[in-house]
Amino acid sequence: MSAAHAGPIAPHGGTLVDRLDVDVKSSGRPSVTLSARQQADLDLIAVGALSPLDGFMGSEAYESVIETMRLPDGLAWSVPITLGVSREELSAAGSVDEVEMVDADGRFLGVVQIAERFDLDPAREARKVFGTDDEAHPGVASLYAHPTTALAGPVTVAARMGLDEASARYRLDPAAARARFDELGWKTVVGFQTRNPIHRAHEYITKVALESVDGLLIHPLVGETKSDDIPADVRMRCYGALMAGYYPADRVVLGVLPAAMRYAGPREAILHAIMRQNYGCTHFIVGRDHAGVGDYYGTYDAQHIFDGLGPDELAIRPMKFEHSFWCKVTGGMATAKTSPAGPEDRVFLSGTKVREMLGNGEMPPEEFTRPEVAQILIDAYRQS
Repeated sequence: MSAAHAGPIAPHGGTLVDRLDVDVKSSGRPSVTLSARQQADLDLIAVGALSPLDGFMGSEAYESVIETMRLPDGLAWSVPITLGVSREELSAAGSVDEVEMVDADGRFLGVVQIAERFDLDPAREARKVFGTDDEAHPGVASLYAHPTTALAGPVTVAARMGLDEASARYRLDPAAARARFDELGWKTVVGFQTRNPIHRAHEYITKVALESVDGLLIHPLVGETKSDDIPADVRMRCYGALMAGYYPADRVVLGVLPAAMRYAGPREAILHAIMRQNYGCTHFIVGRDHAGVGDYYGTYDAQHIFDGLGPDELAIRPMKFEHSFWCKVTGGMATAKTSPAGPEDRVFLSGTKVREMLGNGEMPPEEFTRPEVAQILIDAYRQS
């Protein structure tokens, strides 16, 4: 189940994987229950967003990715994609060759053909992938919460991961995204990853990027995030308002990425780029502290990690941006590269400060966010 690629850039590894088969049925096999993160990984495997993976990684790939940031065949890959299962489920599965995958409600998701059973090493994985084994790091905490024995093998997926109504309207799988870009005549496309509403700094860097390519894919992550992140349905309304009023309609596509956020900083930046290549993007925006959390990573570590890859290891090209802000001197958005202003004339607002303002029903300044977006956020906070 794979398909030849369409569009101006080949999928990572050369072929867009397709493991979706809605005709596969439950037939009384032993089952394993997938966490929210595992469901998101399964959904991405199903539609080729994680090409060339056709299932969950085995021990050789797991070790290679952790230690070398590459798959065993040398292809760049930065984050392990594994299926840890509980001892009870492992015991129930015994020595069978296939198990069914279900969600927390028992809904049948598909089947994994078991090629291997092996032990994970969460502490080492945390240090290598996340750069820390601190359980206060949300990605590390999630890693440690998963079982440490993994089942590996190709999957066949019968059911998609559920999305909220607002996000589901913008589900755009890799093959469909590539077809859409072809329809629009785009040869070069830049992808923008976000898990937050787009504020003026984001708007600025996406538009600067758009000056040098044919189109922009605004690609918010709508899988599992931290509890204090703004819910996906609220964010989707914000994106819609921005696209309606502030972007050219024929140059921007909005689609969702049903991935779980790992907060793995630099390593996750590589994974995000690989996924956007599979969606058909030729370029990918990497800004300040991409996929970071707290102060675990340096401001531009996620940009520097791309420099460690060979020139031909990724077909997609990173577009690196410095922290942007409203410049009081020039009266517009800028970065340290383009603004003569000192710190006192640069308008920065932290996410914490903005959430505090919204919680008090205060409109953030227009230098930070568009008024339509601010109103959506204020209304959402009032209802929460």
